[in-house]
Amino acid sequence: MDPDARLQSVATPVVDSTPRRSRLPRLRLPLPRRKTPAVDKHAEMTLTGHLVELRNRLFIAAFSLLPGTIVGYLFSDRIIEILVAPLPKGALPLHALGVTEPFMIHLEVAVTAGIILAMPVILYQFWAYISPGLSPKERSAARPWVPAALLFFAMGVCVAYFILPYATGFLYGFQTPDIQLLLTAESYFGFVTTLFIAFGLVMEFPIVLVLLSKVGIVTSKRLRSSRRMAVLGIVIFSTLVTPGADFVSPIVMAVVMYGLYEVSIVLIRMGGR
Repeated sequence: MDPDARLQSVATPVVDSTPRRSRLPRLRLPLPRRKTPAVDKHAEMTLTGHLVELRNRLFIAAFSLLPGTIVGYLFSDRIIEILVAPLPKGALPLHALGVTEPFMIHLEVAVTAGIILAMPVILYQFWAYISPGLSPKERSAARPWVPAALLFFAMGVCVAYFILPYATGFLYGFQTPDIQLLLTAESYFGFVTTLFIAFGLVMEFPIVLVLLSKVGIVTSKRLRSSRRMAVLGIVIFSTLVTPGADFVSPIVMAVVMYGLYEVSIVLIRMGGR
C-alpha cells in the first residue's frame, strides 16, 4: 500500500453514520417566590417614636375638648339650672365669695360638658394607640368594647346625677338652729363635676377587666378567688375617689363597682376565660 495513501486514511476522521438524539430543552418549573413577611411599623418603632405618637394622640384628645367646651359654655346657664335642681329646698341661692367665681363656675361646667361630649374622640385615640400592639385575634375581640365604653361612661354620669339629691340631702340633714350651712357655688359645683367624672370612669371597670382577660392577664377563676381582696380594694377606692364627706356617694359607688365586678366575671366566663 502506498505510504501516502496510508497517511491519508489515518488523518481522515471516521464519521459516525448513527443519528444522534436531539437534546430536549430543559423545563423550568415556576417556583413559588418567598413572600416577604409584613413589617409591623409599630413593632419597629423606637421609644422616641412611641412617645411622639403618644404626644400626638394626647394633643388630639385635648383639642377635641374645645368644641364641646364651647357648646357647654353656650348652654351653661341651662346646665347650672339642671345641676342645682337636686338641692334641698332652702339651699338656694348659692353664694359666690369672689368676683371671678361666677365666671369660673360657668367655665368649670363648660369644661365638664366638653369632657363628656369629647369622650368618643378620647376613647378612639386611646384605642388607636394600643391596638397596633395587639394580635389580630385580640384586636377583633376587643374592638366591640370600644363603643361600649362610651355607653358605660354615660351610664356612670346618669348614676351620679341620680344619687346627687340623696347625697346633698344627707349633708343638709345635719343642720341645726345653731349650725346653718352656707353653701358656696364653688364648693357645690366642684363636688358635682368631680362626682360625675368619677362615676363615669368607674363604669369602665368591667371593660378593663374583660380586655385584660382577652390578653390572658386575668381569668374568671382568678377573679372569683379574689373576691375578698376586691371588696376591700373597692371600698378603699370608693372612699378616696368620691368627693365630700357624705356616706351616700362612696356607698353607692362601692355597690356599683362590686356589681360591675360580678358582671365582669360572668362576661369573662362566657368568653371562655
